[in-house]
Amino acid sequence: MGDPKGFMTIERKDPGYRAVDQRVTDYKEVEVNLSDKEIQEQAARCMDCGVPFCHGSGCPLENVIPEWNDLTYNGYWEEALTILRSTNNFPEFTGRICPAPCETSCTFGATDDNPVTIRQIEKTLAEKGYSEGFTSTPSIPEVRTGKRVAVIGSGPAGLTVADQLNQLGHLVTVYERDKFVGGFLRYGIPDFKLDKDIVQRRIDLMIEEGITFETEVEVGVDILASYLTKKFDAVCITIGARQARDLPIAGREAKNVHFAMEFLGQSNRRVSGETFSEKEILVKDAKVLVIGGGDTGSDCVGTSNRQGAAKITQIEIMPKPPMARADSTPWPQWPSKLRTSSSHLEGCDRQWNIMSKNIETDAAGNVTKVNAVEVKWVPSETGGRPTPVEVAGSEFVIEADYVFLAMGFTGPETGGIAQQFELDLDVRSNIQTNKIGMTSTEGVFAAGDAHSGASLVVRAIASGRQVADGIHSYLS
Repeated sequence: MGDPKGFMTIERKDPGYRAVDQRVTDYKEVEVNLSDKEIQEQAARCMDCGVPFCHGSGCPLENVIPEWNDLTYNGYWEEALTILRSTNNFPEFTGRICPAPCETSCTFGATDDNPVTIRQIEKTLAEKGYSEGFTSTPSIPEVRTGKRVAVIGSGPAGLTVADQLNQLGHLVTVYERDKFVGGFLRYGIPDFKLDKDIVQRRIDLMIEEGITFETEVEVGVDILASYLTKKFDAVCITIGARQARDLPIAGREAKNVHFAMEFLGQSNRRVSGETFSEKEILVKDAKVLVIGGGDTGSDCVGTSNRQGAAKITQIEIMPKPPMARADSTPWPQWPSKLRTSSSHLEGCDRQWNIMSKNIETDAAGNVTKVNAVEVKWVPSETGGRPTPVEVAGSEFVIEADYVFLAMGFTGPETGGIAQQFELDLDVRSNIQTNKIGMTSTEGVFAAGDAHSGASLVVRAIASGRQVADGIHSYLS
């Protein structure tokens, strides 16, 4: 424990964001940073709480948080980062985009809502690693096993599998269907949350450490599964869960109705200077409707603000969450409460308990409006899930030039991969595996969202570490 009285004498301090009128004019990261002194003071708030729920039940990676907080407070930056990286391959990613379940399970949560600023401390340690040279020097294995592993997909799970196995001495090749490496980190998360130079910095280091990346190669199309199983001793599938949930209502086929990832992915390509063949999605001076109230919907709001949308509306069929932790999710559980992102603060009309009925178009087939209705949630008499019931007379119209569907994901885009590798899938098309991460096909593994369904980046990293252990055991 850094300061025995720190949790009583030092208030939580969040870093905050750049001014709205500045940040909406660019795609640079919106979050500012605390000074080293401020970070050390925040680390001093970490208590010797006996049972640290932050890394026990909170963090999927089981980060040893109290230990590196103590080292941070005392200025031992390199030692703190060493402990952090012993459980987390990419703290520079999670320190920016993780929703920090560790903080919501911090012991402070038992009495108030001002936990230790764990995520910000983690981000600072990660950046110290690069600025001070703790991380920027390649860690090249001294001995190679001669075993070859193919990783399909370069999102957080795939990068973790590759990093772990490479450090264990195996020869790893990562296949990515897009032009650049990073998967969801590169094409799903806007630059204003995760600058792509941060991603590329880590990729460049991994290349120096001996990992091979093959881009613009789609397994199942450009190369066959049989080729990989013959050439490699093991294969790991980490293709994520990109199959978006659709909206089965009349008018869905209207022009300018897009899945959120179509909009966000294209925006990221444009920001990075990539070219693309599909029609441009630009919402300058347009009325935008985002359907779905989660993080992906929030990213659509922030991107629309930067493109200069005239009006942005975001609707969610679920009820508005409470302002504070609900009794149904007591500490140390992940709390049910209202979350307002930096994108929402830039301008957005948010509405809850709203269901879309149908989409109307003009003569050219372009969307013009969405007919919607308010709903109330009726408890199930049998104890099942509540049901949304329309509120009589509550129908209304939302004018829209663009509609973005951000209602989550239903599973991975397995396609030819599932057939060629002869994989067993569950009812949601997730790839089934055994306890070490191996699929129904000998020597073929799966990790991350491809196995579990869409989840957090921190869980993808945790899954990648676990499955990498399984692959290493199999190869040994």
